[in-house]
Parts: sequence; C-alpha cells; structure tokens
Amino acid sequence: MTALDSLMLDAKQAIMDEHHRRFQALHQEERWEEALEQIHVTLSCATDLLNESLRVLEEALDGHNHTSNSSLPLPQPRSE
Repeated sequence: MTALDSLMLDAKQAIMDEHHRRFQALHQEERWEEALEQIHVTLSCATDLLNESLRVLEEALDGHNHTSNSSLPLPQPRSE
C-alpha cells in the first residue's frame, strides 16, 4: 500500500465518519426524514470506502502473487 492509498483511505474514512455522526445526531433529534436522507449519504460513503479498500487489497495481493510466483521454480516434466 502506498502513502497515497493510505491517505485516500483515511480521507474517505473521515468523510464517512462525519456523515455517520450527522446521521446519529439527526436520529437522536428524531428528525426522521433528514436522518433517512443522511443514512443514504452515509451508506454511499461506506460503499466508496469499501470499494477503495478492496482495490488497494487486490493491488497488494497482485503484487504479492506476482513476486511469489516469480520466485517459485517451474515444474519440470516427469520422465518415465
């Protein structure tokens, strides 16, 4: 994971946390219609964060598999 990936994930997490905080405040104030709208925004942010996390994880795994595969010996044909 690069520093840019980490920064992006941190920023998306902070945005999601803020939207969730707003949702909780609206919910506690029993402002149901606004809370319902806010939960949709919060869930959209959560989806974005999860997709970005998955992208970073897949890149890390691809890099790891690429490195691991290059260090493995190639299978040799069996002689009978």
